Amino acid sequence: MATTRSEKTNIEKIAELEAEHLSRRSLSERVGDRLVTLAGTGTFALLHAVWFVGWVALNLGWLRAWVPRLAPFDPYPFNLLTMVVSLEAIFITIGVMISQNRMTRLADRRAHLDLQINLLAEQESTATLRLLARIAEQLGIEPEAAVRRERGALEAETDVKELVSELDQKLP
Repeated sequence: MATTRSEKTNIEKIAELEAEHLSRRSLSERVGDRLVTLAGTGTFALLHAVWFVGWVALNLGWLRAWVPRLAPFDPYPFNLLTMVVSLEAIFITIGVMISQNRMTRLADRRAHLDLQINLLAEQESTATLRLLARIAEQLGIEPEAAVRRERGALEAETDVKELVSELDQKLP
């Protein structure tokens, strides 16, 4: 399916907004995003598996046959390894939280934009319905009974505060 000119313009605008958002990230957000990107890969997991196996093999003395100079430095139960892995987990968790907070703010921003666009579309639809009703009246066209019953509700402005209040009452 071919993309229309207005769709391309919208896509370009969205891409610009995304690029602008990415360029405004703080240093901690950039570091957090990079850390999450690196830690969330198969390569990262594989390197850690190799590192853990190597650490355990070295510190249990299994490598002395091949490399006699390598002496164990962190005997079982591998307290140093536990501390290093714990520190790494702390920093990865902080990076994930920073990245998640940024993504939450971006999602909230998008939700607000969606709401604004939806409200504008609703206002335009209401104005269009009113215009069509006036044209029908001028032409002497009588709407069907079902349309007459719904007309008032459809032509009325949407009260956002009333909708939110109703949602708060009905949703768990």
